[in-house]
Amino acid sequence: MKAVITVIGKDMVGILARVSGVCAQANANVIEVTQSVMQDLFAMIMLVDISSLSVDFDQFATQVEAIGTELSLSAHVMHEDIFNSMHRI
Repeated sequence: MKAVITVIGKDMVGILARVSGVCAQANANVIEVTQSVMQDLFAMIMLVDISSLSVDFDQFATQVEAIGTELSLSAHVMHEDIFNSMHRI
């Protein structure tokens, strides 16, 4: 199983480190990361393997979103199945 993490907001040092740290603590393996910085706007999409999560998925999502709140960023976690359903034509 996989999940998609999106993070958007004002660029600052350590965003990727903080989000990947939460992933590591929850045993979510980061498979792929794409990020861009446009002027001072940071945008990142992560694909993570959640098949071996050490916490409940909702708890994991809450932890990632809490980092977003703490850093004044928009951070969301979406299960891959929901992401695929939303973007299917």
